[in-house]
Amino acid sequence: MGLMAVLSVVIVVYLVYRFHRFSFMRRLGERRRLLSWLLAMLPVAALGMFALINATTLAVVLLHLLLGFVICDLAALIIGKIRRRRVGYDIKSAAALLLTVIYLGAGWYAAHHVFVTAYTFETAKALGSLRIVEIADSHLGITQFGDTFAREMERVQAYDPDVVMIVGDFVDDDSDVNDMIEACAALGKLKTTYGVYFVYGNHDDGYFRYRNFSSAQLREELNKNGVAILEDEAVLIDGRFYIVGRRDRSMRGRMDMERLTEGLDAGIYTILLDHQPNDYANEAGRADLVLSGHTHGGHIFPLGQIGLLTHANDRRYGTENREGTDFVVTSGISGWAVPFKTGTYSEFVVIDVKGQ
Repeated sequence: MGLMAVLSVVIVVYLVYRFHRFSFMRRLGERRRLLSWLLAMLPVAALGMFALINATTLAVVLLHLLLGFVICDLAALIIGKIRRRRVGYDIKSAAALLLTVIYLGAGWYAAHHVFVTAYTFETAKALGSLRIVEIADSHLGITQFGDTFAREMERVQAYDPDVVMIVGDFVDDDSDVNDMIEACAALGKLKTTYGVYFVYGNHDDGYFRYRNFSSAQLREELNKNGVAILEDEAVLIDGRFYIVGRRDRSMRGRMDMERLTEGLDAGIYTILLDHQPNDYANEAGRADLVLSGHTHGGHIFPLGQIGLLTHANDRRYGTENREGTDFVVTSGISGWAVPFKTGTYSEFVVIDVKGQ
């Protein structure tokens, strides 16, 4: 956070300098130097409105604007070499501003508009057909609030799910108690065959605990609305399938997969809920379907790719099969802190499993 703050200050100074170099600003500076610098500060000061969302959002906007200038400067240099004529400063700088606005505008839409992603898996086990809706990373207070989350649950209901899985980071460190209560009530109104199941993510318990409700209140509201919380435990549903819920890897005392699945009937279809997708080596072969979130599909490019390179996650987004186990990572119905998604989009997932 300290590095981000220092970098933001450097970018602000650089942006003021860039705005001051527009031709009309330079002409004004020849007559009224102080006024020209003050006017150059205005658009940068206007960006401060993003700090009303949070400081991280402001830093992301500043960084993208800087990258926009760098990209357009490089493009202008290449075009100038090809055409043997320099591209004007005003043209390349205006292009940078336009590029940044379009890019972040698309990112705003991708974060706030919730898409529906569908997958179908087959199994030789005696499961019949099962429809699952997976929801993760609502992080209430960023792009999803109590009322908007309730509307999304109406969309979920239209898919007539047999079971709904909430796979972590339902709330965030600064979520509001009223949003939390309304969102829990929306889960309680869902009509499903087998109910709603919940596992904790790394933000649900709260890192800094400055929100206006406790973890105990969250648990109470979930229980009040019939949401089953699974913490390193497995439940057999209707004799057809298991739901196994893992404690998040950020929590102490988490069971390993061997102990967690000990005693389960290998002939029964097993669905594992694990917020963070980073234990594939131990989960493969011990469950039939593993549902995760956490990565937000990359959220801000290229963070998802960095997560893979540093082995923070085994997968950024989508599906893969290892040793007969199907893994699904959702980009989440929202995301942490930043109301843009430039590496992915918001979604909930509808999964149809077809068995014997």
